[in-house]
Amino acid sequence: MNYFKQAILGFIIISSTNSFAQNGNSKSMQAMMNGDFKTAVNQLEKADAKTPDNANILKMLGYSYFQNGEFEQSIKTYSRLVVLKPNEVSAYYYRGKARLNIANDPKESLNTMRDNFYTAAIKDFTKAIELSGEEDTQMLQNRGLAYKDYAIFKSYKVKKSAEKAICIAIFNSSIADFQKVLTLQPLRKDIIDWVTYDKAQIASLK
Repeated sequence: MNYFKQAILGFIIISSTNSFAQNGNSKSMQAMMNGDFKTAVNQLEKADAKTPDNANILKMLGYSYFQNGEFEQSIKTYSRLVVLKPNEVSAYYYRGKARLNIANDPKESLNTMRDNFYTAAIKDFTKAIELSGEEDTQMLQNRGLAYKDYAIFKSYKVKKSAEKAICIAIFNSSIADFQKVLTLQPLRKDIIDWVTYDKAQIASLK
């Protein structure tokens, strides 16, 4: 179980003793622990309607939307959360993942908007890394993947040497993040393979 899943479950356990749970909202927390995020969303939307500025509710609702595949709703919810708690690491992390999922699915976003989703996802991962105060391999990996996917997207349209240079720079940013992961976890074959892939893409652009 990664850091963020541990964190959210820890939050649920702590919340079970506060007024949020005591006011009849334990169903949403139980649904989350059971992996029933559809039920959790239904319960948390009702709670959010009653108390729209409750950061704890927004944190769980954003996470439940994400796990339920409702990425646009997750983005909106986490955007509300960072207004209330601008240093909430998990909000930037999961909003970044939601934005990356939309960017990688052309069916879910207009082609002209994909560039914005990629850059916004990278900014979110960067903010999460800055706020965490440590080199978290999960965040570095996801930003590395975001850079990779963004570079691939941009490489489809490259014609001029300047455009190729931009793509190469983005691929190099991906490699830099992957190499940081390998410094902490040197036996990660999946990361080694992604570095090899990025280098092959760079070679094809030269």
